[in-house]
Amino acid sequence: FYMSHYFGQQLIEQDEGGAIVNISSVAGKRLSVNASAYASSKAGIHALTGCMAGEMGRYNVRVNTICPGTVDTFRMDDIPRGRIWDERVAAGTPLGRASDGSDIAWMTVYLCSDQGNWITGQSINVDGGAVVQH
Repeated sequence: FYMSHYFGQQLIEQDEGGAIVNISSVAGKRLSVNASAYASSKAGIHALTGCMAGEMGRYNVRVNTICPGTVDTFRMDDIPRGRIWDERVAAGTPLGRASDGSDIAWMTVYLCSDQGNWITGQSINVDGGAVVQH
């Protein structure tokens, strides 16, 4: 909240518009057993994004959220890789793979670019189709 809020205020003061991209998770859109604290915190980011987009839009500040699915990064290192990992990822996403992070990075670039200048208040899944599969 604080980072997005203060950055938004800086964009407003500069009077040139801009873009804020929050990072959430598809967990904020999917209901899962034993994930209430995590999922509700991510759903809160979606609500924050919508509210901020409404508040800052008149200053040409766009606010969106990216909702990643499974991303194979060092934060997942406690999960063993191999056949079981591959099978779970393949079963959990129509595209059959985890992201390496570049998918999320490119969506961020797009939302901050001039090509994304008509997009605001959105929570965009970058999840290989996992949300539609569940």
